[in-house]
Amino acid sequence: MPDFAPTTLFDAYGRPLQYLRLAVTDRCNLRCFYCMPAEGIQYLPKRELLSYEEMERLVGIMAGLGVRKVRLTGGEPFVRRDLLPFMERLAALPGIEELTLTTNGVLTAPHVPALARLGVRTVNLSLDTLDRRRFEQITRRDELPRVLDTLYALLGAGIRVKINAVVMDGQNTEDLLPLAELTRELPVDVRFIEEMPFNGGSHAATPATLPWHHRRIREHLEAHFGALSPVLARPGDTATHYHVPGHQGRLGIIAAYSRTFCGSCNRLRLTAEGGVKTCLYDQGVLDLRALLRTGAPDDAIRAALTQAFRHRAANGFEAERQRPLQQLSFESMSTIGG
Repeated sequence: MPDFAPTTLFDAYGRPLQYLRLAVTDRCNLRCFYCMPAEGIQYLPKRELLSYEEMERLVGIMAGLGVRKVRLTGGEPFVRRDLLPFMERLAALPGIEELTLTTNGVLTAPHVPALARLGVRTVNLSLDTLDRRRFEQITRRDELPRVLDTLYALLGAGIRVKINAVVMDGQNTEDLLPLAELTRELPVDVRFIEEMPFNGGSHAATPATLPWHHRRIREHLEAHFGALSPVLARPGDTATHYHVPGHQGRLGIIAAYSRTFCGSCNRLRLTAEGGVKTCLYDQGVLDLRALLRTGAPDDAIRAALTQAFRHRAANGFEAERQRPLQQLSFESMSTIGG
């Protein structure tokens, strides 16, 4: 690897590149209906996925462009073999200051001690309900007990947990308050996410007509907890967090479909097959796998990433408008990388 000489890469709107969401697989052991269609998706052949060595090389290049935080996503990261040795190598890369992951928790609990040894400080845990029957209806799998085992294992190891719950009209809105109540006794962030169109098909709602938009979610929480005052946000935060007096944890709302946080976005996504998305809503702007496998040197990859990031859309609405008409049906979230 060349001498590490980090720079700070900015886009045309003055937003820095600091955060990479890296999908290590498109495969998942759950079948959440809001993430993929009922019939599932066609998984990529192994040869079409980036190897760990290719990912490590790309993360090293991105660290030189300003990336300091890497979040591993999927699919479900732990369905890919040898994930922890790969994480060890990423954590050792010059410039990488924070390594974390998003998981559904089904396979995670046995690996919690290793995550703690790696210095993982926070983990995002996808959990849309505390009701076992509804969990099975949403995920098409009866795995809630294992997910809760992971939650308590993470907390026991001193790893802060951010619970991500997608709010779905007619599916789990009665679960918002039970999930929020977890913050009373546990040092967790419970974040409620607007439902997005990434289920492998089209989405009937618009941000204006979404049944459970961020304002309604807040009103629902305030009817139970009283007025919520936002906690000061950090640069690049997607969630608006709220502290409830007397609670150990915090509540949060992520306006993922309303896209209220685009102005401070500091991230890009790398899909499992090597596609770069500079916005969750774009169609993919760069094929890094092709560059890697045709022998491109680091300088050429760095230049391509710089070009792509500097020309990214102003916000998610612009990125969506720029999608070709034939691509307006959105892909599955498991292929995007969360």
